[in-house]
Amino acid sequence: MRKIKKEFLENLKKFAKTLTKYVSTNSGDWSIKGFIDIDENIYTISSDSKILEIQLFPKFKEFAEINGYDLVLAEKQNWYPDLSFVKKDDKSIKFAVDIKTTYRLKDYCGFCNGFTLGSHGEYFKVRTSSKNIQYPYAEYVSHICLGILYTRAKSTDIDETERLKLSELDKISSVITDLFFFAEEKWKISSDKGGSGNTANIGSIDFINDLLKGKGVFINLGEKVFDDYWINQGVLQVPKANSKGEYKKLTKLSEFLKFTGKDIKLINKPKPKRKSKK
Repeated sequence: MRKIKKEFLENLKKFAKTLTKYVSTNSGDWSIKGFIDIDENIYTISSDSKILEIQLFPKFKEFAEINGYDLVLAEKQNWYPDLSFVKKDDKSIKFAVDIKTTYRLKDYCGFCNGFTLGSHGEYFKVRTSSKNIQYPYAEYVSHICLGILYTRAKSTDIDETERLKLSELDKISSVITDLFFFAEEKWKISSDKGGSGNTANIGSIDFINDLLKGKGVFINLGEKVFDDYWINQGVLQVPKANSKGEYKKLTKLSEFLKFTGKDIKLINKPKPKRKSKK
């Protein structure tokens, strides 16, 4: 199984490198400019990751066929993962691939806004659960993020109220540019912080170089510690710092490691943001 996992991930990483050209113009802009009606009017759009996913589906199907897998799309929009790859000759072998997008931060050189890497709710905690997931979490050999980094166009360049004719296509600015694709196991790019407000989502690290190298917070600790931490995050009661008998809900990896007797020095500390000079 280790060999199959390694082979699938290596092939997916190679495949990801081919996608920039597939969705981009020669100048590096996103090739989707808007949508068209029957009168050949083109309407500009805002950045929409779902449209980008639809554009990529034929390529994912092609990847699946070449590598001997069936491609299964999530039955419902809010289900995990976006794509399930099921081996044609052994249906017990499945890979979860979730498509995640984020933008580069203009004021912080080398950083992005970060990804949400999926829920750590019921299907993550109860690995046999079928709630909001295509197949139970435990049935997947690996859980992988297909990450998409992009640069947002200036707001002054985009007019969503604009309507142009097909002959004026070259006048429409792309809402995103400089798309870059990569693939990595979810646990390898995870942080120990939530990914979006109060929802039960796992957040990623945000230093782009570390994302591309798979050097997340848990990289020295391993996938099991990643699983154990996020299963218990916000649930497990741990001692408050400098308190006498008081407890609080687990919110930090350092608290979890101290509670479980592990060395906090193994935490791969994320690179802090430093505002770029203008």
